[in-house]
Amino acid sequence: MAAQRIWLKNPLAIALPAHCDGRGGIVVEGSLVDEVIPAGGQPAHPCDVVFDAREHVVLPGLINAHHHFYQTLTRAWAPVVNKPLFPWLKTLYPVWARLTPEALALASQVAMAELLLSGCTTVSDHHYLFPGGLESAIDIQIEAVNQLGMRALLTRGSMNLGEDQGGLPPRHTIQDSDTILEDSLRLVKRYHQRGPGARIQIGLAPCSPFSVTRELMQEIARQAEVLDVRLHTHLGETDDETQYCLSHFGQRCVDYLEDVGWLNSRVWLAHGIHFDQQEIARLGAAQVGICHCPVSNMRLASGICPTVDLEQAGSPVGLGVDGSASNDASNLMYEARQALYLQRLRYGAEVITPERVIGWATSGSARLLGRTDIGEIAPGKQADLALFRPQGLAFSGSHSPLDALILCGAQQADRVMVAGEWRVTNGEIAGLDIPALINKHQAAARQIIRQV
Repeated sequence: MAAQRIWLKNPLAIALPAHCDGRGGIVVEGSLVDEVIPAGGQPAHPCDVVFDAREHVVLPGLINAHHHFYQTLTRAWAPVVNKPLFPWLKTLYPVWARLTPEALALASQVAMAELLLSGCTTVSDHHYLFPGGLESAIDIQIEAVNQLGMRALLTRGSMNLGEDQGGLPPRHTIQDSDTILEDSLRLVKRYHQRGPGARIQIGLAPCSPFSVTRELMQEIARQAEVLDVRLHTHLGETDDETQYCLSHFGQRCVDYLEDVGWLNSRVWLAHGIHFDQQEIARLGAAQVGICHCPVSNMRLASGICPTVDLEQAGSPVGLGVDGSASNDASNLMYEARQALYLQRLRYGAEVITPERVIGWATSGSARLLGRTDIGEIAPGKQADLALFRPQGLAFSGSHSPLDALILCGAQQADRVMVAGEWRVTNGEIAGLDIPALINKHQAAARQIIRQV
């Protein structure tokens, strides 16, 4: 049976590579983009469906390169509202240690639903909490990804360095190294898909230098090389982290990263703020990727990521919303707007453009995840698309539709397509009862706090 052909005709605007004319729209055939049509053009072959996109701005599906789904249960919790990273973590660890399978499933659905409605089609989550009874956390997340019809690179996080050993997390939140390595192998063998169009992928992601031993960092790097999967961790987020590495390892963060075998193009780091120019040059030469998380960095007063310096050195840069207890939202369009304004404080308005920020949220994040088949609208790429209608009071008086999405603050997509299938239509997620999900999620959030 021939794949269905859909013509998204004459969009209001479309984000395409430079010098490419797509004013006539794009043709999707099956799960792929088949044609990009110039102004006044027609598809080369007949189409089964013609969608009038004259009111829509079309973007590649956004890609969220760093998150902690479970944290949607602890948004805007008063005891940590005004704390920086380390005290914030130490206050929240005992709460998160009470996470249950049911609560994680709800938290994951809420995080991904919010992302999907913001135009995000691919997500990466960093889950490192495996208290007793939650050994199948990644399996639970995979079920939620499949329910929502998204793509995901789920990273099997880990912590094996407790407070009594000089780490930050309490002992009942950590696992031993053998358990971590065995489960990592199980997950990759069972779930990891390879090649263009992959829907579920697995990465390996020790949490941070202050929660994982040097030996485990080294062993996971070796395991990732053998299994050929991506590597992820937090690094350079705060000055406290730099001081921790100096006091415990006698090294700055990037020196430590190199010593444990992590200075290579398989790796992407969350945050990447506190690097000096020599370290930026080393990261760039090794093509280590950086996920910029501006809202979290502002909320925790961590600093401003040197995005342009990193890009010029050779590091791919993408965007992530980070956990919803340090961002309190899982909206990638909101994140892109904040990235524009925060980075302009560092580099200026002429350097940080809406086009550049959209690039971080699409092709940049795709590079972080090791993907070449998503993050761009072009023939042969996956048909992952986000369609926005810049209408209403917020957009009244705007003139450049693409710029308006960022500058006027687009919050929600009208339509979202993943692999050629509509997952959001008229601002609603197919098959998801959001009011019922909110009720259950709210109850789980109250319960996890009540237990403290």
